[in-house]
Amino acid sequence: MDTAKLLKAIIENAIDGIITIDWHGTVESINPAALRLFGYDAAEVIGQNISILMPEPDRSNHDGYIENYHRTGHKKIIGIGREVRGKRKDGSTFPFRLAVSEVHYENKTAFTGFVHDLSKEKEAEEKLLYHMEELEATVSNRTKDLIKLVSELEKAKSEVSLSLEKEKELNQMKSRFVSMASHEFRTPLSAVQLSASLIEKYIEKPDKANVLKHTGRIKNSVQLLTSILNDFLSLERLEAGKVLAAKQEINLVQLAEEITEEMQMICKANQHIVYQHTGSTGKFDLDANLLKNCIINLISNAIKYSGENTFIEFNTEINDDTCTIVIKDDGIGIPEEDQKSLFEPFFRAHNTGNIPGTGLGLNIVKRYVSLMGGQVTWHSAQHKGTLFTLTFSNTIPELNDY
Repeated sequence: MDTAKLLKAIIENAIDGIITIDWHGTVESINPAALRLFGYDAAEVIGQNISILMPEPDRSNHDGYIENYHRTGHKKIIGIGREVRGKRKDGSTFPFRLAVSEVHYENKTAFTGFVHDLSKEKEAEEKLLYHMEELEATVSNRTKDLIKLVSELEKAKSEVSLSLEKEKELNQMKSRFVSMASHEFRTPLSAVQLSASLIEKYIEKPDKANVLKHTGRIKNSVQLLTSILNDFLSLERLEAGKVLAAKQEINLVQLAEEITEEMQMICKANQHIVYQHTGSTGKFDLDANLLKNCIINLISNAIKYSGENTFIEFNTEINDDTCTIVIKDDGIGIPEEDQKSLFEPFFRAHNTGNIPGTGLGLNIVKRYVSLMGGQVTWHSAQHKGTLFTLTFSNTIPELNDY
């Protein structure tokens, strides 16, 4: 068998490229597979420096690799499976795996490079990487969508829970309203009916004193019913968002004196409202109607929950941009355990007994004060009376922290 011919046939029909260079880097042989990879004819490559098949920076560094090998004997250019890039005739580059062997023959040393094209593998890797990145992006987006969906579900769950809680609260309010209304309306209506019947008898036997007494009871009962209905109407308008504060400069002292005179007429025996104003001016920006409702409500409570022969202090003060209104009584006071629910609608402290009331007044006061940009504070102790303070400022928009 002709070994030389067999070897030549193997080299020429090899799938991978095979290139041999001499000691100086000059190409001595190149097989057809390598020519196809680099796009050259054999005549264009043989006799040329191998660096023509290299892109920068390998092209400039190649001669240095050989010189270093000559000088040190360090086989840096020898290796198996080193991944490098090749440069085609058209200037394009491609990746390949290079294995270099040192060959000795006829007292000469040469180097043979085995070139395995990695283009398809790299293309497959790039496609795989692209699909992985695409998959990661998809998973990331789906995860974000899932998180968003979970958040929306939690929000919906919360809203449903709040809705159910609100419905429960409304049902409780309805129940309390029916219970309170049936009691509060029955008492004055019974008084009106009884007094009207007695008046008829007194007319038959003229008794002016008793007629006046019972007409007075009827008036008081009608006033109480009117107050109850006004509270209901105020609450309904507040819930519907129909109440707006129309702040403008008012004469607070004049308004307070009118309220004092009006409320003094419904005081108990020897109850007195003592009004005092502090400050160089009596004018301030407030809604007169809302403020009057608040003050009347607080003074009415002071009258109801205080005994005869007592004083009710009513003070106003305007200092720079701040207006303070204080109503103080020496009545039954509010139990400490009830104060946390003081402003809830229909709530009444457990020590009010048979004293009439809707439990709406303080809720309305708080909301009216808030609409005017003010705040409500209080101090109370059972059997020691109650003090309410309304504070307004022209420099602070709205305070809702009570």
